Amino acid sequence: MTIEEIGAVIRERRKLLGINQPNLAEMAQVSINTLYKLERGEFNPSVKILNQLAEVLGLELSLGLKKTDR
Repeated sequence: MTIEEIGAVIRERRKLLGINQPNLAEMAQVSINTLYKLERGEFNPSVKILNQLAEVLGLELSLGLKKTDR
């Protein structure tokens, strides 16, 4: 998943829940500037920031193995 895709997921979920950017930033304890940049795909967030946002938005982070031809 690219940074742009992550930002789009966060933006779409935020809007679905009816939360504006300043409120989400406050609830997740991240700066508003960080959230703005993340939603636009202009910021490479740490796992900590992603976890904070995911917790508020009811999302979860996961890692998986890439599918290969083998």
